[in-house]
Amino acid sequence: MPLSSYRQFEPALAFAAQSTERTMERLLPRGEEGEARVFDAMRYSSLGGGKRLRAFFVLAGATVFKVGAMPALRTASAIEFVHAYSLIHDDLPAMDDDAVRRGKPSCHKEFDEATAILAGDALQALAFEVLAHEATHGDPAVRAALVSELAKAAGAHGMVGGQMLDLLAETQAPDMSIGAITRLQRLKTGALISFSCTAGAILGKAAEPMRAALAAFAHDLGLAFQIVDDLLDVEGDAAELGKATNKDAAAGKATFVSILGVERARAQASLLAQQAATHLEPLGASADLLKQAAKFVVQRRV
Repeated sequence: MPLSSYRQFEPALAFAAQSTERTMERLLPRGEEGEARVFDAMRYSSLGGGKRLRAFFVLAGATVFKVGAMPALRTASAIEFVHAYSLIHDDLPAMDDDAVRRGKPSCHKEFDEATAILAGDALQALAFEVLAHEATHGDPAVRAALVSELAKAAGAHGMVGGQMLDLLAETQAPDMSIGAITRLQRLKTGALISFSCTAGAILGKAAEPMRAALAAFAHDLGLAFQIVDDLLDVEGDAAELGKATNKDAAAGKATFVSILGVERARAQASLLAQQAATHLEPLGASADLLKQAAKFVVQRRV
């Protein structure tokens, strides 16, 4: 049953997660060679957890443009490999120093710091290997576009740059404006979400106005997603979230909540989600699942 058969978001998300997980499992290395420890760390950190929301965005966008299942699933797997790599490195003592991720010990706690670094590096490399393979798309230009766009989203002008700003936020918190926090989160969180939302259009060789509509959707949704993350750090349950809470306040880090307050932050997230959905109007009924995803993002508890 393809994703297009679903009309409700939650079963569609579950289907996307299960389908992507199976594809990831096949793509991940395994074996008994001397490097098997890094294989194990890669699998430990990328399988069996997470909402797979980024994968859902890839698959839902691909459905809009009638992209085949395998290209969409391989692209969804690639973004999840990059996301897993980012979480491994984010949890390291030199970064956020988190001992728990998705309800189990972080990679560097389960293995060791050196193995965790290598597992993250290998997952990032695997993502680009998957996108560059002809099984992802028969047109080399499409594969090159996917590689280029993910590289931009994950690199120094995207997620990595955002992480640098996030580290600086701990020491610059009193001086950081809402504009600075917005830029930080557009890079750290929003860049990968933007790639996830527009990847289906790249795979489907969609016209530029359609890609622009999805990019605008991703822009507002990415900010809403991060505001809710900040709210959950303050109000969420650590057991339910599968990670520690109140980390930002303890670190003295500037966030949407620390600047806006809880109620204003919640209202801003709702407004952004509504705006995100309006950007999808040119796509018609084919984008209904993406519109429902915008509601989910602001209502989620994990």
